[in-house]
This record gives sequence, C-alpha cells and structure tokens, in this order.
Amino acid sequence: MLSQHISKRISSHMSFLPTADQQALLDSLGAFLVEPNDEALFVLNGYAGTGKTTVVAALVHALQEFGRQVVLLAPTGRAAKVMSSYSGHAAYTIHKKIYRQAAMRDGVGKFSLNINQHSNAVFLVDEASMISNSAAEQSIFGSGRLLDDLVTFVRTGKGCRLVLVGDSAQLPPVGLAVSPALDAKSLSFYGKNEHAFLREVVRQAEDSGILCNATHIRERIEAGGQGFPRLQLGSFPDVHRLPGAELVDTLTTAYSKLGVDNVVVITRSNKQANRYNAGIRAAALGKEEEIVQGDRLMVVKNSYSWTEQDAALSKEVDFIANGDIVELQRIRRYREMYGFRFAEATVVLTDYNNAELDCLLMLDTISMESAALNAEQSKQLFAKVQEDYAHITPASKRYAAIKSDPFFSALQVKHAYAVTCHKAQGGQWKAVFVDHGYLADEMVNVEFLRWLYTAFTRATEQLYLVNFDKRFFE
Repeated sequence: MLSQHISKRISSHMSFLPTADQQALLDSLGAFLVEPNDEALFVLNGYAGTGKTTVVAALVHALQEFGRQVVLLAPTGRAAKVMSSYSGHAAYTIHKKIYRQAAMRDGVGKFSLNINQHSNAVFLVDEASMISNSAAEQSIFGSGRLLDDLVTFVRTGKGCRLVLVGDSAQLPPVGLAVSPALDAKSLSFYGKNEHAFLREVVRQAEDSGILCNATHIRERIEAGGQGFPRLQLGSFPDVHRLPGAELVDTLTTAYSKLGVDNVVVITRSNKQANRYNAGIRAAALGKEEEIVQGDRLMVVKNSYSWTEQDAALSKEVDFIANGDIVELQRIRRYREMYGFRFAEATVVLTDYNNAELDCLLMLDTISMESAALNAEQSKQLFAKVQEDYAHITPASKRYAAIKSDPFFSALQVKHAYAVTCHKAQGGQWKAVFVDHGYLADEMVNVEFLRWLYTAFTRATEQLYLVNFDKRFFE
C-alpha cells in the first residue's frame, strides 16, 4: 500500500528505530497523505523529548523524495528560525505566507488573505500551541482569526494538506484556556481532523535532566496540577539549582562561553523582567546607560509602518511582531515629543536574516511594568499626534497620516536579556535561567505548571533554577 510505503520512507530518514508511539504516528501520517479528502487536518501533538522534531524533519525529507512540495510555517520569526534549523528547510512566518498587503481601508493599511497558488503541497506548521483564533480587535490581518485564515488559505490550494505540530502541555495563547490549533473540539468546526500523540520519551533523551524534569512536570499537568512536582537534580549535568547570590557570576560565564544571544532569563511578570534586565545590564554586562550599541531589545507591540517604508525589507518582512528581537546598531540622536522619549536608531532584525532597519525607538516602554503602552498612554499619544494633522481632511486621510507618523509608530521595546515565558515561547536558547518569583501553595496549579514546563523546554543545553522554592526538591 502507498500509505505504508510513505511510512517506511519517513522512518528511513530517522537516525534511530521508531518508538511504538512514533510508528503509530508514521502509519497515521502515511494514511493521511493519501486520504482522498483534501480538507482533512492532521494534528501532531508531541511532548518534549518524544522525538517530534525528528519525525517532522524526516517527514520533510521523505516528502521531498516523493516530489511533494513542503511549506514550513511557524507563528513567529524566532520559531520559524528554529524550525529551519532542525528541518534543514526554509521556514516562514504564517503571516508572511498567508497574507498580502491590500489597498487601504478607512485610511489604514490592511493585509488580506492571499491566494494559495500551491498544488499538492503539504503545509507543516510548528509551535501550533501559539496560534490563537480569538477575533483580534482592530486587526489589520484578514478576518482577525489566525487559525480560521490559515485553514482557509491552505484549502484554497489544489490538493493541499495541513499538518499542525505542537505541544499541548505548553502555554496556550494569552487569554485562552486551551490551544485551539491542537484541540479536537475547537478543530471539529473545520470538519474531519486526525490526531496523533507522542507521549513516550525516546531513549536518546533519557539522560537529559531538562527533559526528565519537563516530563515530571507534564505528568503533574495530566494528573490535574495539584502540588509541587518533585524536581530531580541527581547526577544530571544540565540542570542546576542556583542561589540568587551566584546568578551574576553564572550569567557572566554563560555569556562568555555561549554568547549573549544564546542565554535568556525567563520570569513570571514584566515587572520582574524589568528588574532582571536592569541588574544584568549593570552587573553582568557593564552597561550603565539606558540603552547602548549592542543592546538586545524585544519589540513589545506589533509595528506595521517601518517595513512598508523600506521596499527591499518589505519583501522579506511584512511587519515587526510583538516578541521579535532586534539588536541596536547605532543611535543617531534622542528626541522628546508628545510627552514621550525616543531614539533615532538603526537596528538589526535578528530573526529575519539580520536585516537592518532605520526607525524610531520609544524609550519609555523599557522600564514600564506593563507589557507596552497601556490604553490610556496610547490614547494620550494619539491625541497629541493628532493635533499636528488636524488640517488634513477627510478624516480617513488624517487617520492614515497619524498611523504612519514616525513618533506614533515608534517601536515599543524592552531589554531582552530577561523576558516573560509567553515572550520566550517558540524560541530556544542554549542556557536558560528560570525564576518563578513569589509562589504560594495555592498558586501551584495547572496554569503555573504549563508556565514551568514551557520555560524548562526553552533550554537546549543548560537549565538554571534561580531561587527555586525548596518544596520543589523535598
């Protein structure tokens, strides 16, 4: 049978014999790929250490052998970069692939759903736990429902298939209890969908303390999430309990050995991340000014106008997304306008082939405890900018001018040495330092355990547990 032949070809590209879980998955994938119903969906749900990325990489190679086109997608630029590295095949952001810039509506640039011109292609979408389907207020992308638009786009192609890959133990999108792109009930709206689950940790991962402890946390999640999981250090060389007093020296060593871009601190809140960033820059990196050349910054609000102004860049990047990392190349001058502080700067988009961008950075957001400007501050900025465009009519043209104003559209940024877990999701670092912050007994629930599991699984080589409560080890 053709489905069995496909299954065997996928297996042949794996470096070890498939586990029982993996073999069942390969058989299901083979059957799905010859399924006559083009609108069927396939969900590959796999926990950390179960060989999910190995199977996906093998699937990509097998499909290419069969002459089947493969399109790799991920929710963020960082996640796409990770997918490219483990698959050996170029990956793109979902937004870049499925949307195209359309004519302005109501004075605002919009992105409409693109036409899928692929035939018989398999769309593999990684980190699907991050895909939301909540109507985004005032979204400029399609319907505002990303999952709906993704499914619609794939189905408009001739004979195309959609495979959603993710880990349901990770954090769901902000504000949701489940990840709709991995949830059978949510996906039932689109018709037939098949699910395969990888639960069995592969033998090659058994010596990893990171994966051992992530597995314990995941098992506690499945059991209902009550009580502290018992973390294991033992003789594992990759997991370390770290007192706060040793943090600066350990971070400094990690930066020296691995490079700043391969190290991150993950925290529970923006307020905690701000404190860490200030301390790290002063004590570990020797940076005294608020912002200096070489600083790694995280964009904390989507920005659409800067890439539009650079024709070459706009071919690669549709917009700069919340969570993207940029590196500061140079500052030309500082500005104060409309009650806020800005820097005219050149940055490198590290998640997009290190493309350079000239832009304005908003400095006030660096130390704010909120994720970005709050509603009141945004309203204040809009009102003050609007005064400079009061002479423009009609209102739609005035609104368009405001939206493209460099101060109104300045990149809102924070330092990226310490970030919240939602901001880290989709990325991987060689060394990850995790601080759970204040933790009472009643706070150890499924939501917290998903946070902890997601934080642990960002680390590929070394995991440091900073100031962890002793009850994790008793």
